Amino acid sequence: MQYLPNIIFIVLLVAGIGFFVKNVSRLKRNIFLGKDADLTDNKAQRWTNMAKIALGQTKMVVRPIAGILHIIVYVGFIIINIEVLEIILDGILGTHRLFSVLGPVYDFLIGSFEILAFLVIVAVIIFWARRNIIKLKRFLKPEMKGWPKQDGNLILYIELVLMVLFLTMNGADYQLQQMGAEHYVNAGSYPISSFIAPFFQNMSVSTLILIERIAWWLHIAGILFFLNYLYYSKHLHILLAFPNTYYGKLTPKGQFKNLDAVTNEVRMMMDPEADPYAEPAEDAAVPDKFGASDVQDLSWVQLLNAYTCTECGRCTSECPANQTGKKLSPRKIMMDTRDRLEEVGAIMDKNKGEFVDDGKQLLNDYITPEELWACTSCNACVQACPISIDPLSIIMDMRQYLVMEQSAAPSDLNNMMGNIENNGAPWPFNQMDRLNWSKES
Repeated sequence: MQYLPNIIFIVLLVAGIGFFVKNVSRLKRNIFLGKDADLTDNKAQRWTNMAKIALGQTKMVVRPIAGILHIIVYVGFIIINIEVLEIILDGILGTHRLFSVLGPVYDFLIGSFEILAFLVIVAVIIFWARRNIIKLKRFLKPEMKGWPKQDGNLILYIELVLMVLFLTMNGADYQLQQMGAEHYVNAGSYPISSFIAPFFQNMSVSTLILIERIAWWLHIAGILFFLNYLYYSKHLHILLAFPNTYYGKLTPKGQFKNLDAVTNEVRMMMDPEADPYAEPAEDAAVPDKFGASDVQDLSWVQLLNAYTCTECGRCTSECPANQTGKKLSPRKIMMDTRDRLEEVGAIMDKNKGEFVDDGKQLLNDYITPEELWACTSCNACVQACPISIDPLSIIMDMRQYLVMEQSAAPSDLNNMMGNIENNGAPWPFNQMDRLNWSKES
């Protein structure tokens, strides 16, 4: 019975980490359903971008209030979770405050953890108020109803509870240290929880130990729950922001990719010596499908983008099409892509890793042509994203499918392309008549 708590802790730890690994495996499988993309170039620039954008949070502080609050929560969780290592070792070994041997260093660490925990609580309360009391416009868009709204609030509640448990655990521990309780050695600095300690002054040692142990167990169980909840939440970006910024687009934002098959076809048409009836070369790269109609047609980087989306809405709030009342929301494009990818993954789970056509696809069932054609391709959404997500690339690939596979471009665009084909210009004037305006008196 002496080692029963240790055994229970190890079982809980293994189960939590095991379920997390299983989810990461499923996540990796889903992302790599996308087409291959070679992004091994410019490694130095990619590492720099990851350090500045994901680690340094440089694009978050473009909006100072939200940016600073996010940095507090971000830094708080990273640093406070150093304390999780001590909890894990204590749980496995049956010790208490194993790192207290560090002396003054330990005092500084615990003190800074507490201050950060308090700041996280303040930031979380402000974030909650922005969503539910102030009701910022970007959190009230149609795509944010239902689960997305619940998820955003649930994450805040989890963070709040974890920080309160941490401070409660320390407050009871501090009081036990003052009372000279067995195994509770004087260690650590408690600038915040020492204010909680007076609430425990009239309690017995056994009651305080019970409170401290309950807070300790709930805190580590909550962290393991939070770790596994990430897969089902927009907060998956905690893990994916780093690879996403590393693989972010490096070319100028106005530069679009060209399909080799189309480029070669145009070159052949422009070559006066080319045989228009010649068969294409055997090694010519001709895609099975032009553009994208479903998630499997997108690249794995675009699918990584979808899973990384934080649903913050900065992209949509900057989108000129959305601002003028059109249905396009870049955030919805990413959320729809992720939802469809999850649906495809669930089908594969049910069919032993094989995808069985469900009669649905990303185009039309999730994203409508009206949304796609509302985009002005201005790149405002790409510029606004704090973690290098590129909704425009998905929009352009799906547009390409509509044009090249379904001939479903809007009539004005079809007219323009017809004019270019017949007249060499977007205007409906014969080339011979193009300079007639200069002859008018």
